[in-house]
Amino acid sequence: MSTPSSRPSYAAVLRVPHARRTFTAALTARLSYGTVSPAVLLSVTHATGSYAVSGTVLSLFGATTVFLTPLRAALIDRHGPRRVLPPMSALYGALLSILAVLTWRPGAPAAAIGLTAALAGSCAPPLGPTMRALWSELVTDRDLLRRAYSLDGVAEELLYVSGPALIATLGGFAPPAAGILLSAALNAGGTCAFVTSPAMTRQRPGPASAGPAGEEPARERVAPLRGLWPPVVVVLGAGLALSAVELLVMAYATDRSYDPALVPWVLGALSAGSALGGLANGVVRWRASARTRLCRFAAGLGLMLAAAGLAPGLGTLAATLACAGAFIAPALTTAYLLADESAPESARTQAGAWVNMAVNAGSSGGAMAAGSVIGRLPLPLCFTLAGAAALMAAGSRTAGTAGVGAAPVRRR
Repeated sequence: MSTPSSRPSYAAVLRVPHARRTFTAALTARLSYGTVSPAVLLSVTHATGSYAVSGTVLSLFGATTVFLTPLRAALIDRHGPRRVLPPMSALYGALLSILAVLTWRPGAPAAAIGLTAALAGSCAPPLGPTMRALWSELVTDRDLLRRAYSLDGVAEELLYVSGPALIATLGGFAPPAAGILLSAALNAGGTCAFVTSPAMTRQRPGPASAGPAGEEPARERVAPLRGLWPPVVVVLGAGLALSAVELLVMAYATDRSYDPALVPWVLGALSAGSALGGLANGVVRWRASARTRLCRFAAGLGLMLAAAGLAPGLGTLAATLACAGAFIAPALTTAYLLADESAPESARTQAGAWVNMAVNAGSSGGAMAAGSVIGRLPLPLCFTLAGAAALMAAGSRTAGTAGVGAAPVRRR
C-alpha cells in the first residue's frame, strides 16, 4: 500500500493512502496518555489532600497500564483492532469518568479511588503498538517504514510534552478532575476515528493462523518472544537510565543553588534532543544492521549521561543532556523495528507492546533506584551509574547474539 519513492521522505510517509487520517486519529487518542497522568495526580491530591495517596494511586494506574499491555495487545492480534479497541476504549473511558466523579470534590475514599484507577489502567488501549503494527501494513518499503517509525516516535515524544501543558491550561478555569474527563474524551474520540479508518479494512492475521481447535500453534506463540529479547533488554536498560535523569537534574540544581524553575528547561533540552535525533535517524541511510545500531544508540546514551555528571554548570548540563537525548528516539525506533521484524504476522501488536512495556517498566524501576542513591553517593557517580544501566544493556550477551535463535524476518 506504500507510495513508491526513490528518496523516501517524511512527506512521502504521509502521502501513503489513508496514512494521514489514520495517524492523526491515533495521535488524538494517544494524547490522552500525555494528559491522564498529571490529571490523575492533581485531581487525587485535590480530593484526598495527600501526596502519599496520590502517588500510590498513580503507581497503581501506571502498573496496570504497563504490565498488562502485552495481554491487551495479544487480544488485538487475535481478534483484530476493530473488534477489540472500541469496547476497550469505552470501558477505559467509563472508568476514568467514574474516577473523575470520585475526585471532583474533596472527601472521596482513597480505597475506591485506587481501585477505580487500577481498573482503568488495566483497560487502557495499546494504541501505540497498534499504530506501529499498522505502519508495517501500510508501508512495504523498508526505508520508508523506518521514516514512518521515526515520525511516530517523535510525535509521541511531543504528545508527552504537550499533554501536561494542556492540563495546566485547563486547570486555570476548571476543576482538576476535568482533566480526567478530557483524557477519556480524547481516547474515545480518537479510537473511534482510528478504527473506522479505511486502513483498518485490511484483513488482519490472527484466528486464521490458529489450529483446528481455534488455538494458535505453539511455534507461533513462542517465536516472537525469542526474537524480542534483544530489543527488550536494551530498551529496559535505556528506560532505567532515563528515569533517573529528572531526579538527578533536580539534585544537581539544588546542590549548586540554581533556581528549581530552571529544571524543566534542562529536561526540555533532553526532549528536544530526542526529537531532533529521531528526525535525523529517519533521514540517514544506515549501513549498519538494526541490531548493531540499537546497541550503539544505547551505548551513546549511556556515555553522554555519564558525561553529564561532569558538567561544570547548568548550561553545560543542558547541552550534554540534549546530546544524550539525540540517542533516545533512534534507540526506541530501532527497537520497535526489530520487534516488528522478529514477530510473525499474527503477533505484530504484541511484539511492539513488549518493547513498550520494557521502556516503561525500566522507567519505574530506575526512578526508585535513583531516589535511593541520591544523597548517599557523589552526584557525578550517580550520573555514571545511570549511564551504566544503558551501557550494560547495550553490551549484554543477549544483545550481542541477537541473531541466534531469533525468529526469521517476516517477508513483506
